[in-house]
Amino acid sequence: MCLAIPAEVTKLLPDEMAIVSIDGVSKEISVALIEDLAVGDYVIIHVGYALTKIDPEEAGRTLELLRELGAEGQGAAS
Repeated sequence: MCLAIPAEVTKLLPDEMAIVSIDGVSKEISVALIEDLAVGDYVIIHVGYALTKIDPEEAGRTLELLRELGAEGQGAAS
Protein backbone atom coordinates (compact mmCIF):
# COMPACT_ATOMS: atom_id res chain seq x y z
CA MET A 1 0.00 0.00 0.00
CA CYS A 2 1.26 3.49 -0.84
CA LEU A 3 0.47 6.56 1.20
CA ALA A 4 1.13 10.15 0.15
CA ILE A 5 0.89 12.73 2.92
CA PRO A 6 0.38 16.51 2.85
CA ALA A 7 3.21 18.59 4.33
CA GLU A 8 3.98 22.29 4.65
CA VAL A 9 7.22 23.62 3.18
CA THR A 10 9.08 25.40 5.98
CA LYS A 11 12.48 25.96 4.36
CA LEU A 12 13.91 25.76 0.84
CA LEU A 13 17.40 24.26 0.62
CA PRO A 14 20.00 24.10 -2.16
CA ASP A 15 20.02 21.28 -4.73
CA GLU A 16 16.21 21.05 -5.06
CA MET A 17 15.70 20.01 -1.45
CA ALA A 18 13.40 21.41 1.24
CA ILE A 19 12.41 20.97 4.86
CA VAL A 20 8.73 20.21 5.37
CA SER A 21 6.58 19.91 8.46
CA ILE A 22 4.17 17.02 8.82
CA ASP A 23 1.98 17.71 11.83
CA GLY A 24 4.94 19.28 13.64
CA VAL A 25 7.56 16.74 12.54
CA SER A 26 10.29 18.08 10.23
CA LYS A 27 11.66 16.07 7.31
CA GLU A 28 14.07 16.83 4.48
CA ILE A 29 12.68 15.94 1.06
CA SER A 30 13.41 16.40 -2.63
CA VAL A 31 11.35 19.04 -4.44
CA ALA A 32 12.92 18.38 -7.85
CA LEU A 33 9.53 17.48 -9.35
CA ILE A 34 7.83 20.80 -8.48
CA GLU A 35 8.35 24.24 -9.99
CA ASP A 36 7.69 27.60 -8.32
CA LEU A 37 7.69 26.31 -4.78
CA ALA A 38 7.68 28.75 -1.84
CA VAL A 39 7.84 28.51 1.94
CA GLY A 40 4.28 28.07 3.19
CA ASP A 41 3.16 25.96 0.22
CA TYR A 42 1.69 22.55 0.91
CA VAL A 43 2.86 19.52 -1.05
CA ILE A 44 1.97 15.87 -1.23
CA ILE A 45 5.00 13.76 -0.31
CA HIS A 46 5.75 10.11 -0.91
CA VAL A 47 9.01 8.29 -0.10
CA GLY A 48 10.95 11.52 0.33
CA TYR A 49 9.73 13.32 -2.81
CA ALA A 50 7.23 16.14 -3.17
CA LEU A 51 4.89 15.05 -5.95
CA THR A 52 2.60 18.05 -6.34
CA LYS A 53 1.34 21.17 -4.61
CA ILE A 54 -1.96 20.95 -2.74
CA ASP A 55 -4.43 23.56 -1.54
CA PRO A 56 -3.87 24.39 2.17
CA GLU A 57 -7.53 23.69 3.02
CA GLU A 58 -7.39 20.27 1.35
CA ALA A 59 -4.12 19.53 3.18
CA GLY A 60 -5.78 20.40 6.49
CA ARG A 61 -8.78 18.17 5.81
CA THR A 62 -6.53 15.26 4.83
CA LEU A 63 -4.31 15.65 7.91
CA GLU A 64 -7.39 15.76 10.15
CA LEU A 65 -8.70 12.52 8.59
CA LEU A 66 -5.32 10.88 9.19
CA ARG A 67 -5.43 12.01 12.85
CA GLU A 68 -8.92 10.54 13.22
CA LEU A 69 -7.80 7.24 11.70
CA GLY A 70 -4.82 7.15 14.06
CA ALA A 71 -7.03 7.80 17.06
CA GLU A 72 -9.45 5.06 15.99
CA GLY A 73 -6.58 2.63 15.49
CA GLN A 74 -5.25 3.36 18.98
CA GLY A 75 -8.69 2.80 20.47
CA ALA A 76 -9.07 -0.53 18.69
CA ALA A 77 -5.71 -1.76 20.01
CA SER A 78 -6.75 -1.18 23.66
